[in-house]
Amino acid sequence: MGTRAVKVRRVTAISLVSFGGVITFLAVLLLIGTYRQDVALNSRAVGTTAEVVSVAFDRTLVRYQTPDGAVHLPPDGISFPKGLQVGQIVQVEYDAAHPDVVKVAGRGAYLALLPVGTLLLFLWLVIVPVVWWLRRATRSPSPATS
Repeated sequence: MGTRAVKVRRVTAISLVSFGGVITFLAVLLLIGTYRQDVALNSRAVGTTAEVVSVAFDRTLVRYQTPDGAVHLPPDGISFPKGLQVGQIVQVEYDAAHPDVVKVAGRGAYLALLPVGTLLLFLWLVIVPVVWWLRRATRSPSPATS
């Protein structure tokens, strides 16, 4: 195998491991951020009922009223909305200091572990064999012993 091919394989292997490392780092940051937001919300949580107004791929919107009579429709949607349907009435918890930060009652940051863990598992299940193959192919065949 030529020197150029060896270099290309080595750079490809390093790039794949670097890509996997960056994605893993971002996933861990996502989990930390989700956990911190959940802890902050739980420290000032106020429970109420809300109506599901809209369900879309990127967010689920709910409408609820706070004790001061204000009606809230958080523009960023609700946290942990899995399984909600338009028109459904659900129990929610919102942050008393920031009423637009809301989540479905009883759900928490632990729900992010499965999707993030699955992403990382499959990411490394692809990267490790490809890097192993690339590294194996770059090794020179050892001379035959007599």
